[in-house]
Amino acid sequence: MDLLPAETSQIAKRHGFRSLKLLNVDMDKELGEKPFGVDCGRLENGLFYYVRSNSKPRMRAALALAVKAGSVLEEEDERGIAHIVEHLAFSATTKYTNHDIIKFLESIGAEFGACQNAVTSADETVYELFVPVDKPDLLSQAMSVLAEFSTEIRVSAGDLEKERGAVMEEYRGSRNANGRMQDAHWGLMMAGSKYAERLPIGTEKVIRTVSAETVKQFYRKWYHLHNMAVIAVGDFPDTQSVIELITTHFGQKHSAPDPPPIPPFLVPAHEEPRFSCFVESEAAGSAVMISCKMPVAELKTVRDYRDLLVESMFLQALNQRLFKISRRKDPPYFSCSAAADILVRSMKAYIMTSSCKERGTIEALESMLTELARIRLHGFSEREISIVRALLLSEIESAYLERDQMQSSNLRDEYLQHFLHNEPVVGIEFEAQLQKTLLPSISASEVSKYAEKFRTSCSCVIKMIEPHATVALDDLKKVVSKITSFEEARSILAWDEEQIPEEIVSVKPDPGSIIQQFEYYNIGVTELILSNGMRVCYKHTDFLDDQVLFSGFSYGGLSELPESDYISCSMGSTIAGEIGVFGYKPSVLMDMLAGKRAEVGTKLGAYMRTFSGDCSPTDLETALQLVYQLFTTNVEPGEEEVRIVMEMAREAVRAQERDPYTAFANRVRELNYGNSYFFRPIRISDLQKVDPFKACDYFNNCFKDPSTFTVVIVGKIDPTIACPLILQYLGGIPKPPNPILKFSRDDLKGLPFKFPEAIIREVVRSPMVEAQCSVQLSFPVELKNGAMIEEIHFVGFLSKLLETKMMQVLRFKHGQIYSAGVNVFLGGNKPSRTGDVRGDISINFSCDPYISSTLVDLALDEISILQEEGPSDQDVSTILEIEQRAHENGLQENCYWLDRILRSYQSRMYCGDLGSSFEIQDEGRLKVRQSLTPTTAQSALQRILPSPCKKKYTVVILRPQRSRYQLIKSFFRSSRQGYSSNAKAMVGIASLTILAVALWRYSRSAIKSEGK
Repeated sequence: MDLLPAETSQIAKRHGFRSLKLLNVDMDKELGEKPFGVDCGRLENGLFYYVRSNSKPRMRAALALAVKAGSVLEEEDERGIAHIVEHLAFSATTKYTNHDIIKFLESIGAEFGACQNAVTSADETVYELFVPVDKPDLLSQAMSVLAEFSTEIRVSAGDLEKERGAVMEEYRGSRNANGRMQDAHWGLMMAGSKYAERLPIGTEKVIRTVSAETVKQFYRKWYHLHNMAVIAVGDFPDTQSVIELITTHFGQKHSAPDPPPIPPFLVPAHEEPRFSCFVESEAAGSAVMISCKMPVAELKTVRDYRDLLVESMFLQALNQRLFKISRRKDPPYFSCSAAADILVRSMKAYIMTSSCKERGTIEALESMLTELARIRLHGFSEREISIVRALLLSEIESAYLERDQMQSSNLRDEYLQHFLHNEPVVGIEFEAQLQKTLLPSISASEVSKYAEKFRTSCSCVIKMIEPHATVALDDLKKVVSKITSFEEARSILAWDEEQIPEEIVSVKPDPGSIIQQFEYYNIGVTELILSNGMRVCYKHTDFLDDQVLFSGFSYGGLSELPESDYISCSMGSTIAGEIGVFGYKPSVLMDMLAGKRAEVGTKLGAYMRTFSGDCSPTDLETALQLVYQLFTTNVEPGEEEVRIVMEMAREAVRAQERDPYTAFANRVRELNYGNSYFFRPIRISDLQKVDPFKACDYFNNCFKDPSTFTVVIVGKIDPTIACPLILQYLGGIPKPPNPILKFSRDDLKGLPFKFPEAIIREVVRSPMVEAQCSVQLSFPVELKNGAMIEEIHFVGFLSKLLETKMMQVLRFKHGQIYSAGVNVFLGGNKPSRTGDVRGDISINFSCDPYISSTLVDLALDEISILQEEGPSDQDVSTILEIEQRAHENGLQENCYWLDRILRSYQSRMYCGDLGSSFEIQDEGRLKVRQSLTPTTAQSALQRILPSPCKKKYTVVILRPQRSRYQLIKSFFRSSRQGYSSNAKAMVGIASLTILAVALWRYSRSAIKSEGK
């Protein structure tokens, strides 16, 4: 038979996945080289292209330029150049200068970072754009940008000098604890190959000193059209016109006549395992990694595809076991999981990673190796494999049902993989048929055999990560030898399976009834008031055929508690989650939900308790059963579960205490919120005060009274099916005789917090392995009650304006940061329908520690200019366009509608009429959009921020703790500068110097703050 997918009949589409016929496949039949569903070809100059029409999202296109050139092609004096070229592409080309590409793309609504980005890896560089195509010439202009990247990147000395700071800041950001651990592991895995010394970020020396000519030579040598492809997937009326655009913009481009061959870079295998004990003082905790390397297998035939399915089943079944072990009594680790990952073009690895308690790495390693040996000796059970098979069938069914609703960016990524790694693209219809045919024939013994590839003799690397050294290499070798001897002696027992109940809800509740029903036709929403008092609102959409989202909330949260109860009750959700909030242990519930796509989570907030979920329409009953169980089950704290949770909490707190950024964030909160207990970090001493019974009792009460909850459901809902389920499982939740945690939103207790009145500029100094610096500049915000809806929308627009201007000044003009973020916090206010709203707007960036204060001043100067002169017309036009494009995209997403409906219920304008509240929200947004000009933006900046901005703000800067020599040097520098000052000042300086030296001896590990 022909294995290329044929057109799917309308009957199959209507009946869905379960109507798909099984295939009679030839295992040796090739999957086909030509990718499915795309017009692809090659221009005369060697450039490949892939073009596909796809309407999700509407009037948008996902574009990419892929280059088979990455950091492994660099010579020793070029380390980091491939990444530098990627940066320079957005800086200047023949046609665009001074970051005009970024300005143009933002002017059409393609936000920098989210919609225009690039990534450099060891083997390739990929430039990605996500652009609107609803106006003439937008697609042509975007294609012109990609064409510039292919051959016209300008590499002048000035361009390079301007971009060094941003690249250096990205390098500095990669030298944190995670970066150091990843780099060390990469070197260990790739030892003996060129990859080991070719991390894409490069070296500091090259970044700071490489010449423009060297960068230009690399670009001209390796950016060859024969090694490039353009991918365009979007809402195009036809593909031929897009191919013609590609030909127009790329067809006249030329590279050197003979492209240099890209040599293969092999990673040598090794029979003996490699061991590493990596001590990282800033690590988030102790961890163990076992990696087994192997060549990347070809994926050409049906047999190859089947092998990939078996591998996936092995990893899924292994992860099921590892999760269950983590939930046992005295578990050897907190969490553990395994995955297969293609690391470089020629090599992939099975990687198993666990996190564990301090001094628990040996125990964790023993358990991980034992489980692999157990599988080799006894295999997986048929029941385990049936669970995994159901999971995979559920996943492919979901993909099949949404085959006509795939995001253009996801399709683009498939064609990228086809070009870069020869991965076949067969189409979801055929893949669904293939999986449905092949999965039932895969046996437990076949899956179990894959554990042979996870042996310590299979190019294995075993690595420990600890904040303090407790393990030596010999200890790791002894563990390997010990488990190997156990396996050879067959002294490892078979897996002991748990008994799994058949039904989530053992006794079905009596359905409730509908007391009132309202239709809000303006937003396509139906609202039900149920007999138990619960308010349920649902909206049918056709965005995704296999998605239903829901969220329920009730007013009254942690702010109502006395401070003495806060720590215990705030742990309620964590402790209850470990025990099981739906009447079953998490490890048992995992098996009960196998093959179903339904999940529900909970959150205890300051002013609200919420639950939220995500499910397939066919599993809506299961999801609502979980909600029913949440309300009708009492969580009882068991000694063992509580012990595990508290041990995990203590490890998390210790990890935070080692992390320099935690000290920084804690000081920001302490300053900006007046050291309020709600924002105060949890210490080990706090955990000792936690009462698990009080925590669980509070959690139980939080989800007990249905009459206090409003539930919103959005997605592919058939009301004739959904409403009976809503009545049974939501309406069937019993209403308690007396109200439980029932609060009026207007009577809630507000959190105690207050922004400081005076200007504060403070430096937090923390011990660091490598110098890092982070800055947060914060301004108080107070919105008056009169036009609150419009003011909140103004805050949103102004935050995007500030972020854009910070990038323009600090990144594109001065070249001293990699990125800047602007965050708005208004969540400290109680959700009252009256009163003003307080909060803050903060600007965040990282930079060179020595220029941090200067950059803060530059940021303040820029905000002052905006307040005094207003933004430009172009600034306003850009943020309006970015917001409009984001809004248009959101209107095609269930999560966006869910959030809008929830905000309409929670709006201070809501008085029982959802449709009216929704319209007021929309009208407020449109009113602000229509009124936003440079003048109104300037007025809003003066009104919402302190005016002038320099009169009230806080700045916190994280810097490395200074050494004794630096302290002495700084004091002597001060003394030299102030030599003519009076004697008291001199005595003060001398005594401070002595005191600093003395304190340094005893507090090197302490985090301290220093005013500046």
